[in-house]
Amino acid sequence: MPVKIDFTFSDTITGYVTHFNRVERSVKISTSDGREFKGILTPATYARISQNLEEPYADATGRLAELLTPGQLVYAYGVFYPDGAEGDYTFEIKSMVFPGNGPSVYRHEEQDWWIKQIRSIGHSYLKWQFNHPKEAIDYRNYRTFLHLAGGKKGDFLQETDTISRLVYGFASAFLLTGEDAFLEGAEKGTQYLRDHMRFYDAEEQLIYWYHGVQVSGDQEQKLLTSEFGDDYDSLPAYEQIYALAGPIQTYRANGDPLILADAELTVKLFDRFFKDHEKGGYFSHIDPITLDPRAASLQHNRAKKNWNSVGDHAPAYLINLYIATHDPKYADFLEDTFDTITEHFQDYEHSPFVQEKFYEDWSHDQTYLWQQNRGVVGHNLKIAWNLTRMQGLKWKDSYAEFSKKIAGLMPQVGMDIQRGGWYDVVERTLQPGQKFHRYVWHDRKAWWQQEQGILAYLIMYGVYKDEEYKRLARESAAYYNAFFLDHDDGAVYFNTLANGLPYLLGNERLKGSHSMSGYHSMELCYLAAVYQNLLISKKPMDFYFKPYPKSFKDGILHVEPDILPPGSICIESVEIDGKPYTDFDSAGLTVKLPETEERVKIKVRIVPV
Repeated sequence: MPVKIDFTFSDTITGYVTHFNRVERSVKISTSDGREFKGILTPATYARISQNLEEPYADATGRLAELLTPGQLVYAYGVFYPDGAEGDYTFEIKSMVFPGNGPSVYRHEEQDWWIKQIRSIGHSYLKWQFNHPKEAIDYRNYRTFLHLAGGKKGDFLQETDTISRLVYGFASAFLLTGEDAFLEGAEKGTQYLRDHMRFYDAEEQLIYWYHGVQVSGDQEQKLLTSEFGDDYDSLPAYEQIYALAGPIQTYRANGDPLILADAELTVKLFDRFFKDHEKGGYFSHIDPITLDPRAASLQHNRAKKNWNSVGDHAPAYLINLYIATHDPKYADFLEDTFDTITEHFQDYEHSPFVQEKFYEDWSHDQTYLWQQNRGVVGHNLKIAWNLTRMQGLKWKDSYAEFSKKIAGLMPQVGMDIQRGGWYDVVERTLQPGQKFHRYVWHDRKAWWQQEQGILAYLIMYGVYKDEEYKRLARESAAYYNAFFLDHDDGAVYFNTLANGLPYLLGNERLKGSHSMSGYHSMELCYLAAVYQNLLISKKPMDFYFKPYPKSFKDGILHVEPDILPPGSICIESVEIDGKPYTDFDSAGLTVKLPETEERVKIKVRIVPV
């Protein structure tokens, strides 16, 4: 006999106010998919409006009657009491969060919201890693693992990818704010990677990157192969890919020719040893000695391909490398990447989720370690986001169809339509009698997967102008800014529970780990500001550069902030060291650099057309 649910439990209802009864002190809330709930306000109910990092608490308790108007998005957390007939509950609201001061008012759409956020996150990591500004930025003090409040934790492992991801964040913060400390952090980190994590193979004329170094006093032990469980004792493609993320974003700001040389020789590594020249795509792992993707020593990673090895080139470094150089070979690389994804990753006759793991011949690998036949929600969203970026470089109907397919399916199977936010890893198929795709480990929500949802729907609304994408972008960003910002210790939480409360156990308690550095949170700030201001709100933005003399090819600085639809933006004005400068191509989004022996700071105002 089924057990009757006759106990209390707490949860969050997210939705839009449809009615507020001042006499009863009750509110009706319609969820994202149209289900209506009734909530009761108690004398102890309190409320706040989402505030940015380093902003004071924004109490809204005394304004509930004003804010609970039809159309207002609200996060209502409370307790369900089984007081009525069977299956009937009283929902008493204990706390509420509003994303803005009224219907259709979202604080995260403010012109400087994401810029303020990236500045705060950047300062937190400068302080945590280097005790800056009290001490100089010195990457010998960098540690992969950081406590919740930023304290250094565990051994003295310095992982290449986490340094690179932090460098990416600092470079992005400089591009948006012009603060020299961020550029210093990016450039010193890039140099540290070159000096300590880079292996130059003179015979093969290529570069590959160490997994990291183990530091003990003045001694360091280089770790060539991955120490991460899935990839142990191999050279995984994604580690080589993310080694370039930070340096290339730094290159966009300074044009350092050494960075470009490193990138070219690392791409040569991909082409020589990771690329499958017969069947397409890139192998996920190669043997560290023979550089063979089919070596028996690779065991479960032998002759495999996956999302990270095929698709992650684009968002990690390749789009930014193309933006900075406009080299046609990188445009071709991007096109090949997205053609490959479009051809092989769709699997809609079997699942609403893309297929992510493959054997050499592109047959599906559904037995791989933890992944099995499971889908990562964020990877689906990431594909939609990056396919839409590519439309600005080379429009293809196939890209539009694929990205729109993902955008239509994911809210049904990967979004929490009851509470808001995006889930983590789910089973790709339903078993008989099931209505919901099962969560593999938990129903928690990771910060990086929220980023993918926000960016996917922001750029898709900006490009395709579908109001449904606008609504989903707003809901995604509102959830993230309501619950992921750590107003006590800085930066963002790794995970929240389904109801929005932060989850602070194990590795998910940390602000620095194998998974978390300054990348996704700061990438989100950079690109959300770009998409929101330039494509949607139609507001100007300033970007900053500080090139080395005789750096960029032909003295041409490319300043487009991302691959956006052709003709959607232009340069309004340029300043060099605070003085007006007129040698620029407004529509072409380029600045002709002055002949100088000194570095100059360039401020470029970009406006929507």
